[in-house]
Amino acid sequence: MAIKKFGHYKAPTVEPITDDLDWWHPVEGSPTMKTWIEHQTEDGKYLTGYWEATPGSYRVKYDVDEFIHMFEGKATLINDGEEPRSFVAGDSFVIEAGFNGIWKTEETVRKAFAIRVR
Repeated sequence: MAIKKFGHYKAPTVEPITDDLDWWHPVEGSPTMKTWIEHQTEDGKYLTGYWEATPGSYRVKYDVDEFIHMFEGKATLINDGEEPRSFVAGDSFVIEAGFNGIWKTEETVRKAFAIRVR
């Protein structure tokens, strides 16, 4: 068994990706994001790291499963055809592949994530 340790969410150990992720499309405001991929398996099917987004909304479609722990901020997620769900600092949750809707960052979000590519 290998144990991987990476930086603290306030001090990641890698440079951030500052472009919007491919499946995230701005729809309201001028949101920006940064993604720090701290660990990735050789086959690219499991990733962990940190993510930050400023206020605004993105249309997003998930083809992956993502575990999230929010350290800071507030976001509302609206899966098409469902009621909005709000999350705040301290919340942990999973977004399953198939989510197709809006991620609205209401207060700058900082989160740790673990993504499993299907």
